[in-house]
Amino acid sequence: MEERGIKKPTLVKWAGGKKQLLEQFKPLFPNQIIRYFEPFVGGGAVAFYLLKTHPEIKKIYLSDINKELIITYNVVKKNLNELILSLKKHERNHKRNPKKYYYKIRDLVLKKDDYVEIASRFIYLNKTCFNGIYRVNKNGKFNVPIGRYKNPGICQEKDLQEISNLLKKDDVKCSQFSKILEKAKKGDFIYFDPPYYPLDGKPSFTAYTKNNFLEEDHRELAKIFRELDKRGCEVMLSNSNSNFIKELYKGYDIRVVHATRMINCDSTKRGKIKEIVIRNYS
Repeated sequence: MEERGIKKPTLVKWAGGKKQLLEQFKPLFPNQIIRYFEPFVGGGAVAFYLLKTHPEIKKIYLSDINKELIITYNVVKKNLNELILSLKKHERNHKRNPKKYYYKIRDLVLKKDDYVEIASRFIYLNKTCFNGIYRVNKNGKFNVPIGRYKNPGICQEKDLQEISNLLKKDDVKCSQFSKILEKAKKGDFIYFDPPYYPLDGKPSFTAYTKNNFLEEDHRELAKIFRELDKRGCEVMLSNSNSNFIKELYKGYDIRVVHATRMINCDSTKRGKIKEIVIRNYS
């Protein structure tokens, strides 16, 4: 259910997106936020919600290792009209022959500096692929099949305009999560939403990059969490309800939230599941 009076926009569909959890997150956020960091921004649900509900925020730093995602955020921020024209073109062509057009665009190789078309292609594929999954093969090539949608909502102008306005306060960059240590200082609020540690200990079937987020990455992230804690930052992190993760963050405030997840190769792990939120403040 949408919070009364607060629309919760997201730029793209994202596996593990936090839009559905915002009502449970609301009492867990700090009362006041001046500078906000989100190093695994994904669909941006948390960032956009905080921008709308915390007018005192002066600066937001969003980052992600997914280069095309970051290009898309910056195009929405700076080149919205051109992006909308390109998305409308995708919308028209998709209606004529969805399957043929989807695979044509999926296999398309664009120039590295054609940012508007890169962003337009990214949004088009996200809205029309299976379950909005972002997955690449070992060569870094997007390989998700087409989904089944009657109306995929390829060009949602009002949402794009709202997000473009919200992004005016943002610094959006492609970078590793560890880069946060270069800027974060006492009083800043940081939210981490990394690829979750698998409950069965096996790598996820949805490879976010050609290099999976492995156990050593979770250990490094926990070290960064503790370093930010020492600096006096307020830090919040989401992850799977696993013993490994709970042991990594032993001594911190750990809360259980309930999410509905429909993307998993094991059908027994779809539906209502428990996730955890870890904080260094109360």
